Amino acid sequence: MTILDGVSLVPLVLTLLAAAAAAGFLAGLFGIGGGAIFVPVLYQTFETLGVSHAVSMHLAVGSSIAIIVPTSLRSLRSHLKRGAVDTTLLRQWLLAIPLGAVAGAFLASIASSEELRAIFAVLAFLFGAKMLAGRFEFRLGQDLPGRVGRSVAGFVIGLLSALMGIGGGVLNNTFMTLYGRPIHQAVATSAGVGALIAVPGLLAYVVGGWGEAELPAFSLGFVNLFALAVVAPASILAVPLGATLAHRLSRRQLELCFGSFLLIVAARFAWSLI
Repeated sequence: MTILDGVSLVPLVLTLLAAAAAAGFLAGLFGIGGGAIFVPVLYQTFETLGVSHAVSMHLAVGSSIAIIVPTSLRSLRSHLKRGAVDTTLLRQWLLAIPLGAVAGAFLASIASSEELRAIFAVLAFLFGAKMLAGRFEFRLGQDLPGRVGRSVAGFVIGLLSALMGIGGGVLNNTFMTLYGRPIHQAVATSAGVGALIAVPGLLAYVVGGWGEAELPAFSLGFVNLFALAVVAPASILAVPLGATLAHRLSRRQLELCFGSFLLIVAARFAWSLI
């Protein structure tokens, strides 16, 4: 990592702290890990600091996964206190989601920076469009599918989430509500999904990037400890506020804002590929 003077680092650190607070709030509110905010902010930060273009996106995704570990655990604890988490479903996903997360991290480690940005742009666009569209009355069933169907869904959620560096909240919320589960239960359960993705995903990104010659200082594989130290504390502190509001307020306006943000992020990464 290039060495910048303290004054130059101030706006970068302030940007990371603001993003961390917003992501922590969203983690509690939507049951997401905040990666949809972390990844673009970290990517831009690493690019500004002069990190090699070949690894900046990998570092952004891997560091995002690392930050999601404490955020998702704090969010899960907040939602468990309210008794809204589907603990049975989480127990059934103890193998499927981590396997998907490891597979996603492995694919990310062998992908190029351009490929990772393209994947993030496409999925961010789809998630953003879904957020703007709101909830659908369409249902795939009255309850979740059997164990095989749940396992396949869990693997796919873990795979796509690890590729993007997100906690899987948007994917799980969509899955559960399509099968008739209440949105508050889906949001609460998504906090547990984030933990199942982030812990094995973190280890996979460390191993996948180990020994990479172009990594900056303070990196363990594709996880940067500087970003982790700045972002994680602020995001953790903001989680309870989001979890509290999730059970009290309508989230439609925030869905619109978050959906718009995702579309802007998708456009930003798409533009970087031109």
